[in-house]
Amino acid sequence: MSRSISYITSSQLLSLKRRPNIAIVDVRDDERSYDGHIAGSLHFASDTFLDKIPSLIDAAKGKDTLVFHCALSQVRGPRCARRFADYLAEMKEDAGIKNIMILERGYNGWEASGRPVCRCTEIPCKGDSKVPSV
Repeated sequence: MSRSISYITSSQLLSLKRRPNIAIVDVRDDERSYDGHIAGSLHFASDTFLDKIPSLIDAAKGKDTLVFHCALSQVRGPRCARRFADYLAEMKEDAGIKNIMILERGYNGWEASGRPVCRCTEIPCKGDSKVPSV
């Protein structure tokens, strides 16, 4: 059975971000390294995404909601979210992921609306997970 994919606004994500059951998946490629990223997000570049899905499932253990984004969430983010949903539908076992979402307006919209960004170069990001509410 195919999973539905929904959209989430940056305001909604900011209010949910502190919950331990959510993982943010950044599928941008090289631009993540110089544009910054959402603190605590996982990085699974779109150009190698299909090959890395099993690693994403491992990295997201204990999470039931994954929020995908790219720069604008118009192509790469939605495409990777769909590929992930299709992969889960074909799995024999339950990965525990119930919700797959896409961040409206992507990273660029997140940053433009004044949401906090992290500029660390650590992988995985160890950025501050306690972000102030707006």
